[in-house]
Amino acid sequence: MTTSTRLADPWPAPRATGPVSAVVSLPGSKSQTNRALVLGALADAPSAVRRPLTSRDTTLMRDGLRGLGCSIEGDDDTWILTPGRLAGPTEVDCGLAGTVMRFLPPVAALATGPVGFDGDPHMRNRPVGPVLEALRTLGVEVDGAGLPFTVHGRGSVRGGTVVVDASASSQFVSALLIAAARFDEGVDVRHDGKPVPSLPHIEMTVAMLREHGVEVDDAVANRWTVAPGPITAMSRSIEPDLSNAAPFLALAAVTGGEVTVRDWPTTTTQAGDALREILALMGCSVDLTDDGLRVRGGDGLVGVDLDLRDVGELAPAVAALAALAGSPSHLRGIAHIRGHETDRLAALARELGGLGADVTEHADGLSFRPATLHGGLFHTYADHRMAHAGVIVGAAVDDVLVENVTTTGKTFPDFAGYWAALL
Repeated sequence: MTTSTRLADPWPAPRATGPVSAVVSLPGSKSQTNRALVLGALADAPSAVRRPLTSRDTTLMRDGLRGLGCSIEGDDDTWILTPGRLAGPTEVDCGLAGTVMRFLPPVAALATGPVGFDGDPHMRNRPVGPVLEALRTLGVEVDGAGLPFTVHGRGSVRGGTVVVDASASSQFVSALLIAAARFDEGVDVRHDGKPVPSLPHIEMTVAMLREHGVEVDDAVANRWTVAPGPITAMSRSIEPDLSNAAPFLALAAVTGGEVTVRDWPTTTTQAGDALREILALMGCSVDLTDDGLRVRGGDGLVGVDLDLRDVGELAPAVAALAALAGSPSHLRGIAHIRGHETDRLAALARELGGLGADVTEHADGLSFRPATLHGGLFHTYADHRMAHAGVIVGAAVDDVLVENVTTTGKTFPDFAGYWAALL
């Protein structure tokens, strides 16, 4: 039993009593782990995934791929993926994992037999229709426009050209690219709509496909072409989850302390790498050293005006810092995070405002003016990033109670125990 299963709910967020000094090791990237699992399941031979993340989202992905016929064995340090004959009937539990709900339908289309998809109640509110409609355009039979739905695989997918509006989620594009090399004609994905958010996640998908020997052409804006061919097996080490670094680095910012996150990559496609620039703009000293990324807090937090379209997953942590800053902030370009685990813009405005923040909700962002915060109950809506925002404020403000802090297990097992030990 982990510490997190014994926690009080709501959880009294630990209050920092002075500058925090810590060196932190993070679990592996959820985004990289789940992409590596899908690519390994579709590869031409067994693959190895080292230092993977073991969390609810990655467990759901493993279970879904196993149900489809892939063998995944090993310990927490290394998983060996052995492709098998993809077949139904089977059921996929998506939980609250967008990557499972969106990445596995194209894989299911390559199977023989029906594959049903469902998930947690709130997951039925998250969009997946554009992926399903795109699969229909490519010749796949799908019952339903959202959870629950069923993909009727026939063992192959024709492939071809498809137009999709990915303005609600970059995962719509990644989902269509990740299995496309196994389609008879590959795929030519063209985005038509407002700008695609979270582009680094598509860049991650493209980079990982190329590492598996897949030919991808992304030279034209809003168009991605994957040529048909094998997905070459490979061994891969997963980077630390840089977005999960946000609350820990925020500790340095709110306490005037120093936090180092070990093994920060010198180059990466992860959106969390933007924390380096964001925290520097907010008044911190940021250095990439041989030991990792080191952040030192300054004399106080400085407000910022930021377009977070490409890094929307960082918005909850940045919003918590903006609520504590001594000058105004405006966070914009993030209308798409209304469709994440919860409507994050509305939830952040409601919960931070409930603790005394002077916050205004806009269609695509949030504005903050300096205010004195106070304790109270911070709801998380089963959203791990909301829990991160709650504990950041709790480190700087007395008597903050975070509801359902164990939802952080989505990407960081026993986050609360790890956090409490630092404080």
